[in-house]
Amino acid sequence: MRRAVFLDRDGVINRAIVRDGMPYPPRDLEALEVLPGVPEALKKLHEDSYLLIVVTNQPDVARGTTQKSDVEKINGQLLSQLPLDAIKTCYHDNGDGCLCRKPLPGALIDASEEYQIDLSKSFMVGDRWRDIEAGQSAGCKTFFINHRYTERQPEAPDFIVSSLLEAQKIITGEF
Repeated sequence: MRRAVFLDRDGVINRAIVRDGMPYPPRDLEALEVLPGVPEALKKLHEDSYLLIVVTNQPDVARGTTQKSDVEKINGQLLSQLPLDAIKTCYHDNGDGCLCRKPLPGALIDASEEYQIDLSKSFMVGDRWRDIEAGQSAGCKTFFINHRYTERQPEAPDFIVSSLLEAQKIITGEF
């Protein structure tokens, strides 16, 4: 069985667009900005034999405010420039009953079956309560990147950090 670090996309890998205290994904490639320290953190995690799998909710596609092709272009760009093994995207909205939509753990469980991942030796890194709840439900240790959004906060993440780089240092024992 393998180990993985599951990563939310917006606010963890790339900068989220914050309006009125709430995070939103970039609309297109021109708005995509990889956060400082992310390439280095991913490289170290990859070198430490972790699979790196992004699990991202993109409900704006279901809401009709974003084109699926724009999300796929952003995902493709991230896959081409960063050492990511996969990006699992849920395009559904809250009321669709999709099991892969965080806070449900379906995307993590599906990836664990596909890649033979031991969830108890894996981590979920996210910046919203949905990420942390999905990781907890899947049996992963959780890292909450606290950007101080004006929304519900997660309950009892294993670690609260300021960046993916800080999470990586804890995971790889550099702290």
